[in-house]
Amino acid sequence: MIALTDANNFYVSCERVFNPKLEGKPVVVLSNNDACVVARSNEVKALGVKMGTPLFELRWSETGPGGPSLIQQHQIQVFSSNYALYGDLSRRVMAVLGQFSPEVEVYSIDEAFLGLAGQAHEIVAHHMRLMVKQWTGIPVSVGVATTKTLAKIANHQAKQQGGVCVLFEPAPVLAQLPVSDVWGIGRRLTQRLEAHGITTALHLQQADLALIRQLLGIVGVRTVLELRGVACLPLELCPQPRKSCCVSRGFGRPVASLAELKQAIASYGSTAAAKLRRDGRVAQSLQVFITTNRFRPQEPQYANSETLVLPYPTHDTLTIVQAALGAAERLYQPGYSYQKAGVLLMELSDGAICQGSLFGDETKRERAGRLMVAVDSLNRRFGAGTVRWAAAGLQQEWKMRAEWRWQSRSERASPRFTTRWDELVVVK
Repeated sequence: MIALTDANNFYVSCERVFNPKLEGKPVVVLSNNDACVVARSNEVKALGVKMGTPLFELRWSETGPGGPSLIQQHQIQVFSSNYALYGDLSRRVMAVLGQFSPEVEVYSIDEAFLGLAGQAHEIVAHHMRLMVKQWTGIPVSVGVATTKTLAKIANHQAKQQGGVCVLFEPAPVLAQLPVSDVWGIGRRLTQRLEAHGITTALHLQQADLALIRQLLGIVGVRTVLELRGVACLPLELCPQPRKSCCVSRGFGRPVASLAELKQAIASYGSTAAAKLRRDGRVAQSLQVFITTNRFRPQEPQYANSETLVLPYPTHDTLTIVQAALGAAERLYQPGYSYQKAGVLLMELSDGAICQGSLFGDETKRERAGRLMVAVDSLNRRFGAGTVRWAAAGLQQEWKMRAEWRWQSRSERASPRFTTRWDELVVVK
């Protein structure tokens, strides 16, 4: 049996852990630039607010100009995203789940699959849910079934019936489940299936495998077998090493100057290089891309990218930033207001066994490696950004609002309770 544990409204639940007054109240969490809704409490869902709803729509009045907005009318509590808090609480939740099984696959920031072989499934599921809530404050739902796909469906049922669902007889549930809600079946595939009369998960489970292979390929066949209780997706206990690393952000305000664009590219390149070193990976090539705001068609539009091959596989910040800045200069066109940029590192390999350069200066590379070790050590000890590259700028006024809020301490910013000494909860 496989269990899928999924945190309920995870970002909202994280905000409630240290602010119990939010329990039972409508709460939303916004995206990086405070632009749209990325998490909703059940109270907000009941109001009909959809995922991705722009913030300005919540500020509209339902009764006409001059009337109260949706936020004012229903006293919706609005928070900027706090990924430092969410990431740390996710790590704690996964650590608790590890107490129940040696087989844990962390599927996302708020989901994990667990192998429950030889255990009393329903008892363990209830115990798991209670312990995660007690130790971390995060409410979770647990779905248990014989395959990953069925566990996904069981978890969906668990959210509607008290938090735990063990799916021994899936047929009644599959008969009520639209085929579009099956894990891995998107909108395009749903249209193909519905054209052949396959409208529910039960129809898909009972469908002819030859037809499914024709419509959905081998991945669709695996989905059908999973619905029949045949496990085709084993637990991935060791995450596969990443093959690329991308750091991209939307700017807090439009960027028009080359100087600010280069600061952003240098900042993203140094962040990406630090991630490679953390994972023990090196990159052979990189891509830099920039774009204007396509949601403002009245403004001049421009988007471009450039891909470069590095002299040798590396995770050296200086090498990566220099290459990225050269690409940024070639990509930049005056007269445009840029809304987003990014650096993508590609062709990643193991840093311990990477191919060197026959004519390269190995002494210089060794010195650069020692420098990177020192920089990373200082940033781990004294906080991220303690030592950074001058090319990234000092003021960085182009940063997205979610990053600037820590200095401005806006009313929508919650403290990073678990990762900053100066933002710990104060008990009086």
